[in-house]
Amino acid sequence: MKFDTAGKCRAVIVAAGRSSRMGGGISKQFLPLLGIPAIIWTLRAFDDARSIEQVVLVCRAEESEKMRDCVGRYEIRKVAAVVPGGNSRQESVFAGVRALPPGTGYVAVHDGARPLVMPEEIDACVRDAFRTGASALAVPLKNTVKRADSLGWVCSTPSRDGLWTVQTPQTFELSLYRKALAAAQAEEKDYTDDCQLIERLGAPVHLCRGSYENLKLTTSEDLALAEAILQKRNGNP
Repeated sequence: MKFDTAGKCRAVIVAAGRSSRMGGGISKQFLPLLGIPAIIWTLRAFDDARSIEQVVLVCRAEESEKMRDCVGRYEIRKVAAVVPGGNSRQESVFAGVRALPPGTGYVAVHDGARPLVMPEEIDACVRDAFRTGASALAVPLKNTVKRADSLGWVCSTPSRDGLWTVQTPQTFELSLYRKALAAAQAEEKDYTDDCQLIERLGAPVHLCRGSYENLKLTTSEDLALAEAILQKRNGNP
């Protein structure tokens, strides 16, 4: 598949979280999955994605040297810069966007803690953004959801029809994304989801069907599930 666009797509991978829910005292980016740091699985997927020209990797300032060493040791090809993040996810993404080189037409924003994303899923999301201007990987909601009060009493049961769980990457035309970031900063808004920035402008976001395997490492239970998925992909029982 050939990717033709007026500007190249580059990725901002955010790996600057505190990992507070993971426990263990180590950044989840460096936790091993089948003996390989989680962030390396993420970066390998972007190395193999044909739609991605380069990667800007955002991490905690105190982990910058460790991250560069990790990138070099595992011979990751596309990382063009490692930059320190901010106090929130939005600030960290903004730091990565500022580091994008001239000629970038689209940006694919991805959570470093989603190591199971597949190259073809990345390409599908980028291709969809070329067509729509803003696209995010997502999957239809499978579980029943309850709305509850502060004491845990059920208030209502929303219908699952039309409800999706959003993932990353989320890919945007860069000029649109920069406009959305500027608007959020002017309003002193801090969003945890990049699509919300675009939605706040009143611009449409298209959902690109992803995979339920594209999970985010949040708690220790996720590590065992991620390893089981990787073993299945490698043909191991």
